[in-house]
Amino acid sequence: MNSDFSRQKVEISLDGVGMVFGKKGRQVTVLQNISFDVGQNEFVTLLGPSGCGKSTLLRLMADLLQPSSGQITIQKEHPKEVRLRRKFGIIFRTPNLFEWRTVRENIELPLEVHEQSRHTYQDRVDHLLETVGLTKFKDYYPWQLSTGMQIRVAIARALSLDPPILFMDEPFSTLDEFTKDKLQLDLLEMKKKMNKTIVFVTRSTTEAVLLSNRIIVLSANPGRVHAIHQVPLGHDRTLQTRESPLFQELTAAIRKSVYEGSESSEA
Repeated sequence: MNSDFSRQKVEISLDGVGMVFGKKGRQVTVLQNISFDVGQNEFVTLLGPSGCGKSTLLRLMADLLQPSSGQITIQKEHPKEVRLRRKFGIIFRTPNLFEWRTVRENIELPLEVHEQSRHTYQDRVDHLLETVGLTKFKDYYPWQLSTGMQIRVAIARALSLDPPILFMDEPFSTLDEFTKDKLQLDLLEMKKKMNKTIVFVTRSTTEAVLLSNRIIVLSANPGRVHAIHQVPLGHDRTLQTRESPLFQELTAAIRKSVYEGSESSEA
């Protein structure tokens, strides 16, 4: 993964983005003057304390909410245009699978909605099942799977139309440590093979450092960009990477940045 953002083509751009909820007289400013770019094939993580607007910002990029001010462009277009062309996938903290559809049928759903014929996407679905390690479970129903396996299905479903961009909102936050470790490594491996641009939301500094090319630290009340950190850990990251002096140094610095952002927002 290339950590030198200056050499990358801009995929997502935010310029002065703000978000206000509520009606006049009862308004709450959630985000204020957010500006940054995300490079093509870059892994960018939004990190910060609860209530800083991380998930709201992700939903603005994914055209699930509209900003109160500022501008967001994806591939130099409005997010709505990119969404209508199915150029990004979204993965939430809960998998939101259809209980009456098998693993395979859940993955196939976007392809059906996109009116593609089944025989044209059989091989692609087979490949996705193999990629997320669920080939043996393709005929299982969601209620027969662990939470970690359900998240794998959600990732495969988001990848079914082969979008160049993935938005991921704390997808591993409810998992036990062992399952979380495994899925983090799987995500890194998929990222290397598929060359996706990923915007990832987390509250875990360790997770952010392990996965990211860059980390954008948000302060709260309202959410603003407090700091942007490069993560120069190279391509081949493993769980052992977390034991390296550089990893521990980066984690300490970024954790300090999060605390500073939290304190400055309360001042």
